[in-house]
Amino acid sequence: MAKSYLDELFGLDGQVAVVIGGTGELGGAIAEGLGRAGAKVVVAGRGEDRGVARAKKMEEAGGVASFASVDACSRSSVESLLATTLDRYGRVDILVNSAGVNAANDYLDIKDEDWDRVVEANLKATHLGCQIFGSHLVGQGSGAILNIGSANVDIPLSRVFAYSAAKAAVANLTKNVAREFAPKNVRVNCLCPGFFPAEQNRKILKPERISSIMQQTPMARFGKSEELVGAAILMVAQNAGSFITGAVYYVDGGFTAMRF
Repeated sequence: MAKSYLDELFGLDGQVAVVIGGTGELGGAIAEGLGRAGAKVVVAGRGEDRGVARAKKMEEAGGVASFASVDACSRSSVESLLATTLDRYGRVDILVNSAGVNAANDYLDIKDEDWDRVVEANLKATHLGCQIFGSHLVGQGSGAILNIGSANVDIPLSRVFAYSAAKAAVANLTKNVAREFAPKNVRVNCLCPGFFPAEQNRKILKPERISSIMQQTPMARFGKSEELVGAAILMVAQNAGSFITGAVYYVDGGFTAMRF
């Protein structure tokens, strides 16, 4: 009884999910979680080796998954991704926008090209995914989009100015698109991770900064990538998340609540 009830609420059997940025650590964990919940998953990104390996791992676990190459900042590439997915699986029900990059600089030292690169990879890529896949979902009258934000949308952190600004814009865009799509039965939400040991964090954070962040997080640790999965499934599930749209949901070990 309990298992069947949970499957009814959270199960994704028969649905097709596309995870842009699924080749990364956090996007990959979400992709695997959606697959274990029953969805057929397209792992999309630029890292073909990692994407193919992740899809293979998911299939070996009994799921249905494949890799598709995409440049999340290119309209034609994202359009091609949609077409490829429809050709392979005949439908799309879920989109996760998880592509992104970061850069750490003192504010006065930020170069234009670094600012543009970070804003494009986080905000423009999310916009393209929402618009291109959203058009398809609106046309079919159902679906869910999950954008990946950051705890930085509310909390000012030193040396990640472009990233914080872009993620704040992602949260705002989510709310506006959610309002636009709600009458068409397409839900749009934003999941905001706190500090996770993703590749981009390992590259830009110095050991002393890591220690400081952990001291500011009530749970006194980094998150584990699989700890994003439950919230992600809730927000894309047809039944459990059916009345959730325009939400900005934090999975951050209490970091945001502590700072307010």
